[in-house]
Amino acid sequence: MSNPLKLTHFLHGGDYNPDQWLDHPEIIDRDFHLFQQAHLNSITLGVFSWAKLEPSEGHYDFSWLDDIFDRAEAQGTHVILATPSGARPRWLAEKYPEVLRVDDHGQRQHFGERHNHCYTSPIYREKVQTINRKSAERYGHRKSLLMWHISNEYGGQCFCDLCQAAFRDWLKTKYHSLDCLNHAYWSSFWSHTYTSWDQVEAPSPLGDQSVTGLNLDWHRFVTDRTIDFFENEIKPLRELTPNIPVTTNFMGGNPPESHVFTDLDYQKFAEHVDIVSWDSYPNWSNDYESTAQLAMKTALMNDEMRSLKHDNYLIMESTPSQVNWHPYNRSKRPGMHEMGSLQQIAHGSDSVMYFQLHQSRGASEMFHGAVITNNLSDQTRAFKDVTTVGHDLQQLTGAVATHRRDARVAIVFDYDNMWALDDSRNYANATKQYWRTIQEHYQYFWEHDIPVDIVKTSDDLTPYTLVIDPMHFLMDQAFAAKLKAYVHQGGHLVGTYITGIVDRNDLAYQGGWLPDLQATYGLTVQETDTLYPHQHNTLKAFDKTYTTKDYSDLLVLDGAEPLGTYERDFYAGTTAISRHPLGQGAAYYLGCRTDTDFLEDFYRSLDRSLKLTPELPLKKKTPTVSIQVRENATAHFYFVINFSHQATTIQLTQPLTDALTHQPADSTQELPAYGVRVFTDSQD
Repeated sequence: MSNPLKLTHFLHGGDYNPDQWLDHPEIIDRDFHLFQQAHLNSITLGVFSWAKLEPSEGHYDFSWLDDIFDRAEAQGTHVILATPSGARPRWLAEKYPEVLRVDDHGQRQHFGERHNHCYTSPIYREKVQTINRKSAERYGHRKSLLMWHISNEYGGQCFCDLCQAAFRDWLKTKYHSLDCLNHAYWSSFWSHTYTSWDQVEAPSPLGDQSVTGLNLDWHRFVTDRTIDFFENEIKPLRELTPNIPVTTNFMGGNPPESHVFTDLDYQKFAEHVDIVSWDSYPNWSNDYESTAQLAMKTALMNDEMRSLKHDNYLIMESTPSQVNWHPYNRSKRPGMHEMGSLQQIAHGSDSVMYFQLHQSRGASEMFHGAVITNNLSDQTRAFKDVTTVGHDLQQLTGAVATHRRDARVAIVFDYDNMWALDDSRNYANATKQYWRTIQEHYQYFWEHDIPVDIVKTSDDLTPYTLVIDPMHFLMDQAFAAKLKAYVHQGGHLVGTYITGIVDRNDLAYQGGWLPDLQATYGLTVQETDTLYPHQHNTLKAFDKTYTTKDYSDLLVLDGAEPLGTYERDFYAGTTAISRHPLGQGAAYYLGCRTDTDFLEDFYRSLDRSLKLTPELPLKKKTPTVSIQVRENATAHFYFVINFSHQATTIQLTQPLTDALTHQPADSTQELPAYGVRVFTDSQD
């Protein structure tokens, strides 16, 4: 655990843009009064403020920002200072048009929007370092400066000549020779053989989009180029403020799929930040899933972010009520803001922060939720909800020095695999659904309060009793060997259909399934049957019949024992689910996709045999109540949240203190709709 902030309290605050209100000083005065009233202790400054800080080239105006620092320090408020590179000023784009991105049709974009900048442009890198150096020189030693917020929500790609050249250099470093490149891309197909490095172009509708190895490498390059730009940004900050941590706000979990962000490999990017932070915007109160179902998906996203560094993280942005960019921008129901905010704390966040603290009067985010809305009132429901959360966080100070309980269950997630599987010209585009499959496997553990880590292929698997590795289409031989060793040494592994098909260059393995996978699972996969949406098979297992869908592997056992069989089609009677003892452990293979009713029964059987459910001093009546634990060597904090519109009760089986009131808790506790309780055995 290496969290560098060393906080003594949870952060509560968010993005503040006083540069929009400099001609109304009375509004800024009132804002700071309301910040105190809402128990805010942190403000994030400077996001998208470059034009105010450097209104013309080489001419700087920090006076307004000086004033905000002074105000923050007078109130004992932390400042998280952003570098402004996410939106360059107009003068920069007009004088140096190379800083603007080129799209995949070769057209240079006009000035506008945000993040419309080339990560390779030398002049843009130079200008970013200059403004960052000025900021570090001026504010690096201010007592209120807590952390650097680098740019904002990195993403996107550029296809300009500079980026094309950088891509070719990246490929030369990776492959060394055109022969190796041609082999990796299987370029003899369609006579696409490269005879010069200059012939290599990024995937484009104007050229190649069907060379899947090229597509995969472009994804990897975009991540590496973004990280390289990030490292360029922070050079002056590392030099001048080596003790101030840096972060950048990651993304993910947005409707309708609550999916991970797909543009960048955050597992790789996380190695370059001091603390992970992310922007969480679940669409509570939508009309296509229950609150509990969305809560499960949001919990998974939080566990993914925590797992990036296996440490506490920050919520850098959330909304006090609605947003303005969802397909439907509904307000939170009463109680939902506290419910959602404390869920994130329960999973390991050390903050609840918002976009935005004061609502913009105009432009695209004028209707995005804010702590202080355009009616400037402290009587709005959103302001009162934020105040409640602020009070909660003050009462939970004892939980700051805790971490999410260690997990014994891990789910493997890999960005290369996601990109390659999504791009594969096989199966069915509409039903591959790698992240949704992870959500479905995660659901049992969330409903039964079993902590889960989301691990990358380079992580150590040995701390985990159970590792789940779904749809691992792109798998290198080293990881296959790692899985075999993990099981042999006593681990328990669950794999699924569409696993171990291609290598890291997206080339199909020859001669059948990888030998280490055959040895681990005790079987071979003959073929995968892809079903249309209205086609189904049935599975016989656990003395029940389940419906299967989408994918069915045809298996030949070689040491594994059948746990379930298909009941229909030409493969009726053959094995669909298997178990293979190996060394001190066992590997399970799920050869077909099912609904969550089968996964519930399957993981219940593993839960019972492996004793995965933790012993807790609380009992609940329904899986829509979540109990998550933060702990250290001397104390446990039990976050109990009702993700339902129905009230319920829980039972305490040992004496605990209500951490929000600091009073002894009764053994029977009422939980209203969307209600939250936090209990502790701490004596402090």
